[in-house]
Amino acid sequence: IRDASLLQRGPSCSVTTGLLVIGCLLLVLCGAWLLGAVLWLHTPNQQEHKPPLPGPGQTPGPKVQTSANDTAASFRTETCSLIPEAWRFDCYPERGVVVTRELCEARNCCFIPASTAFSSASRPSGKNGIPWCFYPSEFPSYSLVSLNDTLLGQKATLMKEVKTYYPGDILTIEVEMLNHKFFSIKITDPSSSRFEVPISVPTVTNKTESPDYIIELSKQPFGLVVKRRSTGAVLLNTTVAPLFYADQFLQFSTSLPTQFIYGLGEHRSTFLHDVHWNTLTMWARDVPPTEQTNLYGAHPFYLAMEDGGNAHGFFLLNSNAMDVALQPTPALTWRTIGGILDFYIFLGPDPGSVVQQYVDVVGYPAMPVYWALGYHLCRWGYYTSNSTWEVVKSMRNYGIPQDVQWNDIDYMDKFMDFTYESKKFDTLPELVRDLHAHNQRYVMILDPGISSTQPEGSYWPFDEGVKRGVFIKDAEGKTLIGKVWPGLTAYPDFSDEVTHEWWYDNLQMFHDKVAFDGLWIDMNEPSNFLDGSTSGCPTNNLENPPYTPGVLGGLLRAKTLCATAQQKQSIHYNMHSLYGLMEAKASRIVAKRPFVISRSTFPSQGMYSGHWLGDNRSQWKDLYTSIAGMLTFNLLGIPLVGADVCGFSEETQEELCVRWTQLGAFYPFTRNHNAISMKPQDPTAFSPLARTAMKEALLLRYSLFPVLYTLFHHAHVHGHTVARPIMFEFPKDVKAYGIDKQFMWGKSLLVTPVLDPGVVYVDGYFPEGLWYDYYTVRLCERYAYIIKGEELQLNAPLDKINLHLREGSIIPTQAPNLTLWVSTGQPLHLVSALSQDGSASGDLFWDDGETIDTYETNQYAYIIFSIAQVLTFIYFVEYSNLPCVFAPAYFI
Repeated sequence: IRDASLLQRGPSCSVTTGLLVIGCLLLVLCGAWLLGAVLWLHTPNQQEHKPPLPGPGQTPGPKVQTSANDTAASFRTETCSLIPEAWRFDCYPERGVVVTRELCEARNCCFIPASTAFSSASRPSGKNGIPWCFYPSEFPSYSLVSLNDTLLGQKATLMKEVKTYYPGDILTIEVEMLNHKFFSIKITDPSSSRFEVPISVPTVTNKTESPDYIIELSKQPFGLVVKRRSTGAVLLNTTVAPLFYADQFLQFSTSLPTQFIYGLGEHRSTFLHDVHWNTLTMWARDVPPTEQTNLYGAHPFYLAMEDGGNAHGFFLLNSNAMDVALQPTPALTWRTIGGILDFYIFLGPDPGSVVQQYVDVVGYPAMPVYWALGYHLCRWGYYTSNSTWEVVKSMRNYGIPQDVQWNDIDYMDKFMDFTYESKKFDTLPELVRDLHAHNQRYVMILDPGISSTQPEGSYWPFDEGVKRGVFIKDAEGKTLIGKVWPGLTAYPDFSDEVTHEWWYDNLQMFHDKVAFDGLWIDMNEPSNFLDGSTSGCPTNNLENPPYTPGVLGGLLRAKTLCATAQQKQSIHYNMHSLYGLMEAKASRIVAKRPFVISRSTFPSQGMYSGHWLGDNRSQWKDLYTSIAGMLTFNLLGIPLVGADVCGFSEETQEELCVRWTQLGAFYPFTRNHNAISMKPQDPTAFSPLARTAMKEALLLRYSLFPVLYTLFHHAHVHGHTVARPIMFEFPKDVKAYGIDKQFMWGKSLLVTPVLDPGVVYVDGYFPEGLWYDYYTVRLCERYAYIIKGEELQLNAPLDKINLHLREGSIIPTQAPNLTLWVSTGQPLHLVSALSQDGSASGDLFWDDGETIDTYETNQYAYIIFSIAQVLTFIYFVEYSNLPCVFAPAYFI
């Protein structure tokens, strides 16, 4: 009987033959794997920078399903689940939306509820979290279709075939990459012009032959990777998420080589940003400093500290409303709703060099007039010029230094610019003359809103403004009317040179009445007590864009002007965050060095004004956060910065005001200012003990004026910081990276303030080295700490702020007096802190303190001090047309 079988029998084979076949197959597979590995290693491929891939055996294969759709869905779900939470880039960042699976998958994105409590779909209002809806690895993006060398770099064309979920998607864009001492990239739409920020940046004239960076490009999808040549650190990697370039939604992401990220102003936070699902919004807004809120200025620049102490910076030159999302990968996503992508990468390699390279692009800060560095006194609520005058006299009687007196809006007639109240402030001109007779100065506030309701012919600023056409127009071409302190107001368009001329004429006419010395420009976000205007705003995609960043109020027009408002250079949608910068530029009009302090700021602001940190509160927390604000603005190229000493709103306490005056003595710009209806908080208002402690702190500042003035010279000429974080001087000391309760003046002085109530000691961190107690070394006692990078507990009675001098430093000082004009006529003293080998060095910049461009026109003296050995003193002098005579220096 023959065997029956349902299968056709194959040819028989021996065991040996079978083993040979299996061996050959294994050799083929191994050879293919080896060839693939070699090709992968020799091909610029950004997969190494992408999210971690699943390990061997973890790649899911299709399971047996009843339909192809179910199979694809299951495969997609399992593929999405392999993307770690930290690598999930938000596909549905819109606020106020409960993201469902249907909404998410309509965008062809992954939907997985996150394991943590506060995800992006369920988070409380204003909070951030792990996104439930995120991009899959295969999400469509741009491809590189052409790449050509240019004289200064490369130019590429990018295209994509599939439109994304945002309206106005642009299918073809161009990338221009310029090689320089920094690396700049501009991504534009070749088919139509788009708004570009109208600030001057340096032009590239030659190509860098040996750059400090390596650039790698991936073609499909397009990605850009920038590495530091010396270490291989990946500074920029855009392959981690898709690139978007729609008319009102531009987005790109990058991985970060570090979690140590600084900058990204203006926000109230610690100096070191939190990268754990933290979104920072930029859109100038009138709001007291509050966490997780867009504040007065917009500064899309960050500095990052890498492993080993190197640093790099990144700057996006864009003025539109934007979000910057940080996540713990670490990674960062930029989302802006207009303009172009125009960004710069600064290679450092140390943090100070990063700041220098940044200000080389946006502009070096101006050299301040000397009296700007004295003590300033102000309040809202003096009520009369005579009561203002009495405070000045009281300060003199107690021998407390004061260089500048200010007035808030209560000096005005009905809060109108370029007026003063004729009854309550009738002696204002005499007060100013008295200040000048005592070598003091006067600063007044100006708001941009110009009253529009005065009888015709009675208020020249508005009548003449209408005649010259200087005011911002609404969408219909009529003068836009908002509301601020004087009531209904019009807003000058500072993007128009005609407005600058009108502004100058107003200032000149008022100066003829009250000889003010400087300007405080406030409310210039610009602020509006209404949303948009008295007539509302149009309903369109400019007022209500497809994506609105997380601005306070949820609308671009919230407490400001309509986005559709018309200005000379563009619509307000593009110009809004530039308003304070342009007003500051229009306000620098005096023959000598101007003094301007602005609330709203933008990159390059340091060329035109300083900044104060806004309407803070009289609380210990505000005392602490002021340090982070001061350090951040120094990093942003605006070194003339400080907070309202003792706090603006709420009632201050004596102990708080003493500690704040001690800290404020080391702000680059120091002003005591408080709100209406609050008790006086100038130094004369407190007990003798507190008054004496404040006086001593201010006298200490005045004695160190030569140090501070020299630091501002280096900021102006070399782009250095004035007040700087410890890690700038010790970039390899990771323990210093998060410190924002201490700071340094330059490279020599370490300030350790008391930031808590009821304590008589303070903990301070000292990097490795030799540190001298300033108060004892000044008396030649030479008491020093030899530190190996550790924290010490320091005595801090109520009348003392701890100050230490770093080894190897020589600093010039002077005997202090009631004003800097008197102080600077005193003999110079040198305080030296020898290093362990007996050497030290320092320097001094000196000029007449008020002439514009003394350095540029060689009207200055620059002196370098050096101690080679303990008993050998050498100094070098560089001078040209010295405008003043030096008193002899007494060497300590």
